[in-house]
Amino acid sequence: QLQLVESGGGLVEDGGSLRLSCAASGRTFGNYAMGWFRQAPGKEREFVAAISWSGGTTNVADSVKGRFTISRGNAKNTVYLQMNSLKPEDTAVYYCAAGFHVLTTPEYNYWGQGTQVTVSS
Repeated sequence: QLQLVESGGGLVEDGGSLRLSCAASGRTFGNYAMGWFRQAPGKEREFVAAISWSGGTTNVADSVKGRFTISRGNAKNTVYLQMNSLKPEDTAVYYCAAGFHVLTTPEYNYWGQGTQVTVSS
């Protein structure tokens, strides 16, 4: 089992920034591709960004492209989501996920419990 714990969420004003972290434990973190998804109330879970095991390949949703950046530190068993120029529509619970491929759909093997991001207008 791979355990994932997100942190860094919170309340921020429109135009602000947050950095989410996802710490992994239990298995070799460097073997897994990592993804970030989000889910707003009443909506389906939505792809945000993903990164390959090496960090050499990234994929970012069009809705956040140019504002959000995904990165990873394999030595620290952590994946990050830097979120800049936040908008109220970015408000959601953000989840990190681990799997064997860089996917834009939620077919990942492991999931964290989520962290709330709220952007006030």
